[in-house]
Amino acid sequence: MFGRLQGSGVVITPRLVLTSAHVVGGAHTVTVALPGEAGPRRLHVVWSDDRLDAALLQSTRTLVARPAGISQIATERPIPGCEILGFPLIQRYGDRKPDLDQYTGTVLPMAGLLRRILTVELDHPPVASDEDGSSPLAGLSGAPVFADGRVLGIVRAVPRGRGHRRLECVPFTAVFADKEAERFLFGVLEPPTPVTRTHPRDQPHEEDYAEALGAAYRRTKIFGLDELGKRASEWDLDTAYLSLEASSRDQETVPASRRIDDLLATRPRVLLRGDAGAGKTTLMWWLAAHAAAGTLGSELAELNGLVPFVVPLRTLRARGDGFPSPAELPGVAGLMIDAAPDGWAGRVLAAGRGLLLVDGLDEVTESDREDAHAWLSGLLGRYPRTRCVATVRPHAVAADWLAGEGFEELTLLPLRGDDIQAFVAAWHEAARLDAGRDENLADLERDLAQQFRHNPTLADLARTPLLCAVICALHRLREGFLPDTRWELYRSALQMLLGERDKRRRIDAPDGIRMSVEEQTQLLQRLAAWLVRGGQTEFNREQALHQLQRALNGMPRVAEQGTPDEILTHLLNRSGLLQERTNGVYFFAHRTFQDFLAAKELVEDDQLAEALRHAHDQQWHDVLLLAAGHCTRRGLSVLVEGLLKAGSETRKRDLKTTLYVLAALAAQHGAWLDGALSSRVRKAVKTVVPPRSPGEVARLARLGEYVLPLLPGADPWHGEEALHATATLIGAVGGRAALPYARAFAEAGMGGYFATAWYAFPAEAFAREVLPYLRPQDMVTVWTPEQLRLLRESAAPVGITIAAECAPDEIVQALRGRALDTLGVTMHPRLTDLSFLRSLDCGRLHGLVVSGDSFPTDVEAVAEIPSLRAFSVHRRLVQDAKLDLTPLRSCPKLLVTVQGTHRKNILGADALGDRLTIT
Repeated sequence: MFGRLQGSGVVITPRLVLTSAHVVGGAHTVTVALPGEAGPRRLHVVWSDDRLDAALLQSTRTLVARPAGISQIATERPIPGCEILGFPLIQRYGDRKPDLDQYTGTVLPMAGLLRRILTVELDHPPVASDEDGSSPLAGLSGAPVFADGRVLGIVRAVPRGRGHRRLECVPFTAVFADKEAERFLFGVLEPPTPVTRTHPRDQPHEEDYAEALGAAYRRTKIFGLDELGKRASEWDLDTAYLSLEASSRDQETVPASRRIDDLLATRPRVLLRGDAGAGKTTLMWWLAAHAAAGTLGSELAELNGLVPFVVPLRTLRARGDGFPSPAELPGVAGLMIDAAPDGWAGRVLAAGRGLLLVDGLDEVTESDREDAHAWLSGLLGRYPRTRCVATVRPHAVAADWLAGEGFEELTLLPLRGDDIQAFVAAWHEAARLDAGRDENLADLERDLAQQFRHNPTLADLARTPLLCAVICALHRLREGFLPDTRWELYRSALQMLLGERDKRRRIDAPDGIRMSVEEQTQLLQRLAAWLVRGGQTEFNREQALHQLQRALNGMPRVAEQGTPDEILTHLLNRSGLLQERTNGVYFFAHRTFQDFLAAKELVEDDQLAEALRHAHDQQWHDVLLLAAGHCTRRGLSVLVEGLLKAGSETRKRDLKTTLYVLAALAAQHGAWLDGALSSRVRKAVKTVVPPRSPGEVARLARLGEYVLPLLPGADPWHGEEALHATATLIGAVGGRAALPYARAFAEAGMGGYFATAWYAFPAEAFAREVLPYLRPQDMVTVWTPEQLRLLRESAAPVGITIAAECAPDEIVQALRGRALDTLGVTMHPRLTDLSFLRSLDCGRLHGLVVSGDSFPTDVEAVAEIPSLRAFSVHRRLVQDAKLDLTPLRSCPKLLVTVQGTHRKNILGADALGDRLTIT
């Protein structure tokens, strides 16, 4: 710090620095040099108190994404093990350049109590004072005092007569208690954490824990690359991770599609839904590894430095363990690390530094899910500042299952377009690590990318990262030829793993056991069916041996080659389908293969009736659907009939919809199905359209084009509710096939239903076929820069909401010359104020809506629009934030609505009076 004097300081919020008032010395700006930055910055002094000897400096840009937290003394006993970091004048190098110095000491809560100061006794005396009698600690003023990594206060003076071993400090609680300082701190600073002692083992253990998380979760298996060898088959998550699209559904709004990173950034608690293979677990691993290392990008920078606790529920189920207590959280994932210090996890959670990652709520049986709910709600109730992400299959739990605990729901969307292309490129990049000289992967990559671009059926098969990886692997193996259906994909994948893997690697029975693809499949499908029947996804060696022994009784050729133990070892080593978690716990490489093999076993064992008895159980739904691919013509009819019967017998609308959808999907698979039965399926599906809930929309959307002709038309007599639901389902199906149905609504004057769903359709086709029919009151949401370009070329007189992360000049270029009536914009790092409005035709603009994860920093341009009558600002309420509306005092006819902060954080609120509404 370079004010009147040279001193030190500490970043306490992303844009605020706390230092000593005597260092500032009455200046309005101070030069600040941050360690690691190339040059100094000029910060504005926004508050200074000579009595306290403390000052706050503010930056216009982010200084640190996640500053150290604040703490306060909560004991009368001395607190040893505290630290002071600063830039004393004596610590210089080279051409008198300042350098950091570090001191340790004991906080003495009772010393200086009457003067309300914080006193620190250094453990060791510093070097002798200078010849002029000045303290060797000069320059340390403003330096932070840390206890367990959190700021207790700042140094203000070195009293005489103590041998330079005692420091007088300003406790941070005194700063926070000042009314003027509180204006800048309230809402942007977490409450102080009480401190009664330090825990010197915590920080070293935390560093070891972060390294162990990185070792465990920074690499992942990539399907179809295991034949390359151990090194190449384990893909670094920095390469493997693909930021997928997800949708959020705020109350009474349509789903909004954004990158999962963006959506997670502002949601402290998330229930993430996704299909099998959608990338849920990969996301959890990626979050754990990078949050612990502090290497997340700007969107998720708030998670950097948090301590992740990964809770894989299927592992707990396999071990037979209960749900973990706080003390047990660090050990759940089986990291290679020593035991944590007593109480460490609880201290992390209490300080609000925990990131709880609960993977696989659907892995818990329905009978145990209420126990899981009670555990999670109890844990988060005890530690309310803990951030949490929990994953679950799409329909495993009700929509509001965790709403009471503050969870918001996100749904991972199917891969499409650019994401598929990005995955194909990344997969082939990994494959090149060990490709043979005669293998032209570049040509294969180009060919597959081309097939995805021009074959919608193939692109629809690649709905998840797992399926996309299967397609990449099979395309490579078959040199460009691919299966046509999902079932053929799985069959071919098993053939590749069980039959081609060793053959390609020229490995011939290294353990003396030779099994055909079908023999391996028979053993694995017995094991898979046993797991499904027991509601499990993991098993131990004893359980596996028991199941193999039963199967080997009917397989003498295999049984004579080795004991059940040797056969199991062979499957683990050679099949690529079974993997070991930890401590003798095994699982199928992916749940989808378990369900596929279980379905095969149930069909071949003539146990379809058993499977249909579980039609009410969500964990059996994928098994029932996959069974269709194994059925004979007669078996398929039995399966479809059984699903229709189960659907007709339930009174639960959502379950009825699910079962009718499964019947329709199964019917679509068959090469032949009795015409009368096909007709019954269509009639059954028609009884559950239009859908009545977002869950039903998602279920029916799985039918794709099949469901579109069954929907009611765009006739007003159907009623508002039915029309809205129908339009929502059309948007959920999306794509070129759904476009004529969206156009029919638009031509009938009801295109507003699709105004926010442009992302669901081909961009140019939507602009050509739907946009021209929209009305001025329809607010069209622009999700991408391409859509913004197409809007510029359209003359449709519509209201506009720009959700794309576009720079101000891009917005101006797209909207210049268009007379605006209503406008919505989303704030993001590239758009922080509203000054761009001055470059637009706002002569008749009467409504302006600003949303996003932050408030606009400047609204002066809003006050310059005389026609404006309604101005709404909506911010996600993660923590309080300030909003300056003082420029709007000169707009007597303007009504202002604010969501996302409290009245006391709005500057100019009193001047607006009853023209301001806060929700």
